[in-house]
Amino acid sequence: MKRKIVLPGSVVGDMKSKKPGRGTFREGDTIYAAQLGILNDRGTYVSVIPLSGVYDPHAGDTVIGVVQETLRNAWMVDINAPYPAFLNVENVPWRVESGETAKFIQVDDVIIVTITGVDESRSIDLSMKCRSCRKVEGGTILDIQPSKVPRVIGKNSSMLSVLKQHTKCWMFVGQNGRIWIKGEEDNVNTLINAIRIIERESHTVGLTQRITKLLGG
Repeated sequence: MKRKIVLPGSVVGDMKSKKPGRGTFREGDTIYAAQLGILNDRGTYVSVIPLSGVYDPHAGDTVIGVVQETLRNAWMVDINAPYPAFLNVENVPWRVESGETAKFIQVDDVIIVTITGVDESRSIDLSMKCRSCRKVEGGTILDIQPSKVPRVIGKNSSMLSVLKQHTKCWMFVGQNGRIWIKGEEDNVNTLINAIRIIERESHTVGLTQRITKLLGG
């Protein structure tokens, strides 16, 4: 059994029973799909998860970024979006003097950050002032399609719990399609294989049970 795939412009709900979520738009009381993707109408919101494509940043998302450039009072960060993001010195947990940014975060450093805003010109502001934000030390960074992130996490983090429990690896899933994994080499390889299966078969049901069985659960 597969989840329903909708085309752009398809009717996916109405304002009487649902609210428009990501990948949708409304006209009057009708909610339409704004993109080709998988329909998700669970809960209060109806949304469309894109089948493929680059990461579409939103304020509040927690993502994994790679530092591209150190500026006098900020860092330019690649977060897997079509345009760069900026981390200002005022939004890090350290006191950074002007011109000393490279002493704290260098080019090619991997960091976990939250998106605090995306303005009309598509400029993205980042912050490291959150509990999960940090510089990443060691481990492996795995890239997947951003649209597959919800399946890797699972409902109420069910898939994420299975992956961590059965591989004994530590992992952090960024909403931009980047995953940080740390653990024993064999376990990391097993985990990566499982994630690739999830990415490839994300449109099917019963996936959590199949992954659990694959990992020996």
